[in-house]
Amino acid sequence: MKVLLVGSGGREHALAWKMMQSPQCETLYAAPGNPGITADGGQCVDLAADDIEGIVEFAKSNGVKLVVVGPEVPLAAGLGDAVRDAGLLCFGPTAEGARIESDKAYAKMLMQHVSLPTAEARIFTDLDAAKAYVLSRDHGIAVKASGLAAGKGVFVCPEPYQAIKPLEDIMGSKVFGKAGETVVIEEMLTGQEGSVLALCDGRNIYPLEALQDHKPIGEGDTGLNSGGMGAYSPVPIIDDAMMTHIEREILVPIIDAMRRDFGRYEGLLYAGLMFTPAGPKVIEFNCRFGDPECQPLMMRLKSDLLEILTATAEHRLDKVTIEWDPRPSVCVVMSSAGYPEAYKNGFEITGIADADAIEDVKVFHAGTAMRNDKLVTNGGRVLGVTAIGDTLEEAQEKAYGAVTKIQWQGAYWRSDIGDKAISETK
Repeated sequence: MKVLLVGSGGREHALAWKMMQSPQCETLYAAPGNPGITADGGQCVDLAADDIEGIVEFAKSNGVKLVVVGPEVPLAAGLGDAVRDAGLLCFGPTAEGARIESDKAYAKMLMQHVSLPTAEARIFTDLDAAKAYVLSRDHGIAVKASGLAAGKGVFVCPEPYQAIKPLEDIMGSKVFGKAGETVVIEEMLTGQEGSVLALCDGRNIYPLEALQDHKPIGEGDTGLNSGGMGAYSPVPIIDDAMMTHIEREILVPIIDAMRRDFGRYEGLLYAGLMFTPAGPKVIEFNCRFGDPECQPLMMRLKSDLLEILTATAEHRLDKVTIEWDPRPSVCVVMSSAGYPEAYKNGFEITGIADADAIEDVKVFHAGTAMRNDKLVTNGGRVLGVTAIGDTLEEAQEKAYGAVTKIQWQGAYWRSDIGDKAISETK
């Protein structure tokens, strides 16, 4: 089978790495891909992830059977629709399905309609009305740009007055463009976060192993939200009973709601959850694998990923059984200095081969490029250094040991990925 993977980040490198292990994988193309995918045997194609016409034409011309879409932007733009209209298999939802992520106002209204456990919220399109509302509140709030903002459009404000500047930036200065024309303002939830991802084929759902992401840029979950500074799996607070509860009370109702709204949801549904004293509540839904959550997930996956994704696209998920390595996995994101705000590219990266040489370690490329035969930084989040171990402590130790082998000017990473889970299990 020839496969075309769309995207260029750490998530895509992890998916490519795992799919290329399948005996069914004849050729894996990646559009545009990254140097890590090339190093692992994939063929990168000079097509932007949102070049819908170009991607469909390439897939048809090169005998591609399955198109796997990694990022949310092309899904929201209708790549899934175009691929299916061309008669090809696609892993990823339609543009209507992608609204569950690309339009937070729509997602919140859908959640409220089916009484999903989620934060109380109001939706605004007028800056003055939004500012008046937050100043009337007595407790912490979260401000969210309704559209796609690369994981940076959420601002958690323990004091309501702290929301004024984010609102002015989003709605007044339009730092996220059209994505900020509508904002969702909701109560600030407290507790531990967790991520539950589920495969969906339009008729069946198959929850995957739970993860915990670390969104804030700073140690101890401080500072601005990023696209994710690290993740680990499994998560102690999500046991089998809790997973059953999440599937019954959250995943099934929202998928049923989407089916009634626009038809079948197909691909991957990601539920970002806050585990509050009142139980799990939905923070957000995404329409694709998380990044960096995908990296530790792929490290633990023992089954054939290509067969799983193909079965999902062919609506036969009920015939699939997925096996997992019981050992925990940890991913530590190494980022550019200044991220998630302004940062510089083009710094030479060294030491990846030494890091990859450590047993049970894989370095996934996220924001890298080749220039003059040298590997250089080319993004805010540069690498996802991922390890698996007999215990979470061992996986964490291996990951950070590998991180120390890698150098470039201004490299930054959090040193506490997984600490909360380790402290809870002691």
